Amino acid sequence: MADQDSPQIPLPPVAPHLVVHGAAQAIEFYTKAFGAVEVFRVPDDDGNRLMHASITINGGLIMLVDDYPEYCDGKSTTPQALGGSPVTIHLNVQDVDAAWKQAVDAGATVDMELADQFWGDRYGKLTDPFGHSWSLASPSKT
Repeated sequence: MADQDSPQIPLPPVAPHLVVHGAAQAIEFYTKAFGAVEVFRVPDDDGNRLMHASITINGGLIMLVDDYPEYCDGKSTTPQALGGSPVTIHLNVQDVDAAWKQAVDAGATVDMELADQFWGDRYGKLTDPFGHSWSLASPSKT
């Protein structure tokens, strides 16, 4: 596990920044579901939340933070509190069937079954236990 003394990797031009309830648990899930690698974390003084964390998935950087309603007029900003997420994080992978099984086995919920699509990808959509939407794809073999 990385800690606040670990070096940070350079930020890419665009990186999603996810708000979750239980950032440490989200890192564990993303590691199991998507093969995430933890880069950096900054725990809050309360010992329960993370003020910031960074992981990589499939070579891309994702930042995440625990929910801090006290800094948002007392309102939670997690997908569950907002009634879902309007954003889908897309992963292009080599073997979508294996990646799909890994994510589902880790606890992701299927929103759109994995299937060959008319545009040439094998594609499906999932929701992680923290309310974020994910799509997984690779080119169809047919």
